[in-house]
Amino acid sequence: MSPVELPVIVHAPAAQSAPSSERHGQLVRRARMLAWLGIGWHVAEAAIAIAAGLAATSIALIGFGADSLIETMAGLIVVWRFAERQKDSEAAERRAQRLIGASFAVIGAYVGVEAIRALAVGTHPDASWVGIGLAAVTLATMPLLAKAKARVGDELHSSATVSEGRQNLLCAYLSAGLLVGLGANALLGWWWADPVTALAIAGVALYEGREAWRGNACCDAC
Repeated sequence: MSPVELPVIVHAPAAQSAPSSERHGQLVRRARMLAWLGIGWHVAEAAIAIAAGLAATSIALIGFGADSLIETMAGLIVVWRFAERQKDSEAAERRAQRLIGASFAVIGAYVGVEAIRALAVGTHPDASWVGIGLAAVTLATMPLLAKAKARVGDELHSSATVSEGRQNLLCAYLSAGLLVGLGANALLGWWWADPVTALAIAGVALYEGREAWRGNACCDAC
């Protein structure tokens, strides 16, 4: 008597895999949208800050504008990272992450050198109420954008996206410092508060750059 052959049961793939793929696509689109939103803001921010900084000879304001330009570049890197051709590429993720880390270093080096030069020369910046207003608006908005990017980056396991969001948070730190520095200069005549504020932000930028380069920006297993 020949053994009875049991039918082979082939299990269909779990129905939840499709929603997972759909969710990934939604997150990628959201990451690109948030990056473009930040790019638009930072272009306008850079133009206002640099013009006001040159008018007031304020290194903190010029550094703020330079930071905005670097953040624009970081946003473009994230847009490139999630383009259709490399949206699932680990190599593109690593390259984007390191480019953003390097951009932090550029911010830190530029602002730090200019702040030291301003302290050594004794540059007395003029009061800039335009700069104070810009810093106040940025301080209110950038943490919200940074939080949204951090949430999307964690879900995508994308250290590059989280790092780019941290640049927005750095922008908020710089805004807070700017309010202190520009306010102290305008109200109390403390000219040195401007470059000292810039030096503190330069240190934060260099630290964040090192963390982004190492891939330590993601809270999960990125």
